[in-house]
Amino acid sequence: MAHFILFPLACMGVIFAVLGAFRFPPLLLVVAVLSLVAWLFHSLTIEISDGELRWRFGPGWIRKRVPLDLITAAEPVRTNVLEGWGIHHSRFGWLYNVSGFDAVAIRLKNGQHFALGTDESQALLAAIRAASGVAAR
Repeated sequence: MAHFILFPLACMGVIFAVLGAFRFPPLLLVVAVLSLVAWLFHSLTIEISDGELRWRFGPGWIRKRVPLDLITAAEPVRTNVLEGWGIHHSRFGWLYNVSGFDAVAIRLKNGQHFALGTDESQALLAAIRAASGVAAR
């Protein structure tokens, strides 16, 4: 996972060096960094295949996967404005979200829990339950 974080940081370092070498105004630097972040997090793709639940942001440099047989519970939840978007810790554990407030909270056998934001929470919930054998509460 570390190399998925290091590459974008290296890209930002190159951008800083190039902009600094040409003495660009600080505003252009901010625009360059925000553009990179927007590109990395412009979408969240969630899929179920080969016995795994997988999700990735944007071009796929930032991604995670969980074996379906580790899932013990999946429930629809609503996030709020304070929980925001992106990747961060929330009341549902780690939250992976790019827009909206609907999400599916997932609990694993080892006690870990996280939530995946989606505009199609009921469809994702049904797919997870069908693929993992987790029953509805």
